Amino acid sequence: MNRYFPQLRSIGALFAFLLGMIALAAPARAEWFQVSSTHFVIYGEGSERSMRRFSEQLERFHGAMALVTGRQIEPPSPSNRVTIYVVRNLSEVRKLYGGGKESRYIGGFYRATAGRSMAVVPRVTGDTEDIFDPSMSILLHEYAHHFLISTSRFPLPRWTSEGAAEFFSAVSFKSDGAVEIGKYNIQRAYELANARDVTATDLLDPESYEKRRGKSTGYDAFYGKSWALFHYLSMGKKRPGQLTKYFQALITGKNVRDAGLEAFGDFAVLEKELDAYLRQRQIYMYAIKPGALDPGPISLRRLSAGEVAIMPVQVRSWSGVTEEQAKALVLEARTIAARFPGDAPVLAALAETEFDAGNDAEALAAANAALKIDKATVNAHVQKGYALFRMADNGTDPKAFRLARGAWVDLNAIENNHPLPLVYFYRTFQAQGQEPTPLAKQGLARASELAPFDLGLRMNLAMQQLFDGQREEAKSNLIPIAYNPHGGGMAEVARSIMERIDREPEWRGQGAPDASDQEEAEGPA
Repeated sequence: MNRYFPQLRSIGALFAFLLGMIALAAPARAEWFQVSSTHFVIYGEGSERSMRRFSEQLERFHGAMALVTGRQIEPPSPSNRVTIYVVRNLSEVRKLYGGGKESRYIGGFYRATAGRSMAVVPRVTGDTEDIFDPSMSILLHEYAHHFLISTSRFPLPRWTSEGAAEFFSAVSFKSDGAVEIGKYNIQRAYELANARDVTATDLLDPESYEKRRGKSTGYDAFYGKSWALFHYLSMGKKRPGQLTKYFQALITGKNVRDAGLEAFGDFAVLEKELDAYLRQRQIYMYAIKPGALDPGPISLRRLSAGEVAIMPVQVRSWSGVTEEQAKALVLEARTIAARFPGDAPVLAALAETEFDAGNDAEALAAANAALKIDKATVNAHVQKGYALFRMADNGTDPKAFRLARGAWVDLNAIENNHPLPLVYFYRTFQAQGQEPTPLAKQGLARASELAPFDLGLRMNLAMQQLFDGQREEAKSNLIPIAYNPHGGGMAEVARSIMERIDREPEWRGQGAPDASDQEEAEGPA
């Protein structure tokens, strides 16, 4: 399944040429479509042919990752698929990300919570087999993260996490259905040639890297070197089995540096080998034959005029808004909803903006109006559940929690494996100050199985397990949070809880730090 792929020379000139070719490409007559497949929902503007091909390529990529890694993901429920919004350009992506200095290197982004995993990328061409498409590369990088997080409870060190994502995202989709994956990564080769150098020692001794990084400015070759090292250890012939040995050492509790020394030996020797590997004329990749990957059923529909009008509002809402932004966005949504009062998705989107703006009664009214038109509008059920939950949590009437639970039960009846009804059924008991029922606890655990990428959800499950005396189960769920390579406040809280579990055998979580307002740190794509 693997074969040689020739190394590309004059990378800088070639990269500039390819970008120029992409800039010249212009779409033909375009319409807005929703494209649904087993693992993805795509909203984008393009021809029917190009949108269908894009969906098929994503499904083949998922299949290729499953084949190469030997890992499988349970097919997600419709609302738990990755939703992809294809926007006009990089400027729009960066504005949706939040703008400012933090977004200047952003080429696309991915955010994942239970029931709402989304990626935002600039327009993807998908028209040729081998021309480098930066937008597609970004999207596949993020989905590689999603796949790997969803199929393993043990978090990879940052260099292996990013190196693996770069390895898998270097891919070609052939017109006959064949897929080539793990190719020479043009973008990262360009980075290695032009950005500030990063060594194998930097990757395998992160404390040393952070100290050196703090003394310098500018963009470095961390992603490029991570790709190169991961490719060498995965596909090179000199160090068979060492990457597996490295992961095994990490699982036993060794830190990143000690695990690296045990598996790879002298980092300086590894660096010399890596330099030689990158100078080779040929490197291995996986070549998957036509017919080996079935993209499965794909359905496509044109969006209504109302859905097209509300789409910019929906994307901004899903990307996350501040209180001030929410108040401005709801006015825009109201204007559009007034033009399309009989369009259920438009009213559901209005309900979401009303909720974001703090208008629970208005959100509930819009959600109910959408459901009156179409009882199967899932986002309307979600917004109704959110509004009723917050109204109950802010009020004093015990009956309000029963109403909120009822709303989530209604959604569960429509989509049994949607994680949000399971999460909020549990949370209604918690918010009411009652012990969650065994069924509610089982639902929380099932929701975490359905959305393993949602670390906040996993934290809630771990704390419930700790309260119930299930200490080992709690620690198992805390590990992916505590050693998340992107860190953040939630990782710090998880580590402190794990330390206290080991220090105090009888402790069941009383007085534990609150992680509800902590977030996982995000990295640019």
